[in-house]
Amino acid sequence: MQLKLENRRYLIGNQELPTSWYNVVPDLPGGLRPILNPGTGEPLRPGDLAPLFPEGLIEQEAATESYIEIPQAVREVLAVWRPTPLVRARRLERELGTKSRIYYKYEGASPSGSHKTNTAVAQAYYNKREGVRRLATETGAGQWGSALAFAAAQFDLELQVYMVRCSYDQKPYRRALIEAFGAGIVPSPSPRTAVGRRVLEETPDTPGSLGTAISEAVEDAAGREDTRYALGSVLNHVLLHQTVIGQEAQRQFALAEDYPDVIVGCCGGGSNFAGLATPFLPDKLAGRMLRLIGVEPYSCPTLTRGRRAYDFGDSARLTPLIYMHTLGSGFVPPAIHAGGLRYHGMAPIVSALVDQGLVEAVAEHQRDCFAAGVLFARCEGFLPAPESTHAVRRAIVEATREPERPQCILVGLSGHGLLDLGSYQRYFADELEDFAYPQAAVEESLRELPGATSVSPT
Repeated sequence: MQLKLENRRYLIGNQELPTSWYNVVPDLPGGLRPILNPGTGEPLRPGDLAPLFPEGLIEQEAATESYIEIPQAVREVLAVWRPTPLVRARRLERELGTKSRIYYKYEGASPSGSHKTNTAVAQAYYNKREGVRRLATETGAGQWGSALAFAAAQFDLELQVYMVRCSYDQKPYRRALIEAFGAGIVPSPSPRTAVGRRVLEETPDTPGSLGTAISEAVEDAAGREDTRYALGSVLNHVLLHQTVIGQEAQRQFALAEDYPDVIVGCCGGGSNFAGLATPFLPDKLAGRMLRLIGVEPYSCPTLTRGRRAYDFGDSARLTPLIYMHTLGSGFVPPAIHAGGLRYHGMAPIVSALVDQGLVEAVAEHQRDCFAAGVLFARCEGFLPAPESTHAVRRAIVEATREPERPQCILVGLSGHGLLDLGSYQRYFADELEDFAYPQAAVEESLRELPGATSVSPT
């Protein structure tokens, strides 16, 4: 006699793939401050972004409607791997001895192995629709670079990727995947751009930063008529595209006849966390008891120790001014292995949610996170990306803090770690160090903020 299996995976089919993206901006109490022209200090006009982005994405950046239809061509590519599974982590629950119910939304099933592909496909589509031939972008850990390389191949676009140097060295298989999809890739800073040459001259041994890589990609795009820039996080339209994650999770929780009390995601620029959490925000605003927790590394504490202020999105100050939590555009974090979390700023949407008390921000050390990732893999069979281990670590903390008080916890497993095995090797060899960025260094970086004297800490 066969016993009935416990439900673990909650699946929905292609026909239930969301038809619209959810735009959280109209629901934000107090809204968002406008992006500013750094030369005039005035709100940016849509045409100011035309040298970098296609019109369709510019419209989404300033959209005021709550739902925006997903083009059929985008849905057809997304349907290759979406909807992604919602999985009950029953073996992890038993290992922890908790009565809490832990679910994870697994984004590692995409062609590039992470959530980044959700917006990469949309951005490639809108650029192709408007006749763009070539894209330029940055990447930290390589997840965004490989996602956009895949998407560019789907829409027959050329792509040049500037990969933060420490990750370029640490993650050779990410580079290989990017090249397999047909894109070009160089370490940043590079001698290809004026920004890169200047940084290399000043600090030839720099590990690089996302701020510098963004500067290089922006310079590349601005210097060619056939090229536009693509960004993997932070901006409103990027977070918009990621809301397919949370919308699917809502439908899957209905199948499970459950609902989360806590939603946890890692935060670098904010797209993965916002994509999972913001579709649930209307319920929280309506009075539902729901905690939303964004987790960042101690070594790049944007939300927990930065300031909410106007700042540049890149180190060379080529971008417009964005009102966000920031450590200063000149901030260069240490070469931790969660390369996707090494950005000096945070999405304006996530920054606003934290400022309004709707999202909790916490920081974790990388050794604790890797330990959590290993435990998760041994229980559940999926090895999380180093970035995702931050969410797993915090979920374990929440589940074991009061083991007799059951909660329903939803974890954003933003990507797999199969191309990050070198990082895990270093963890097993006890070669990873925890690093809390010195407060004096944070304050020094913040002094370089535009108008820093008028900005107070959050």
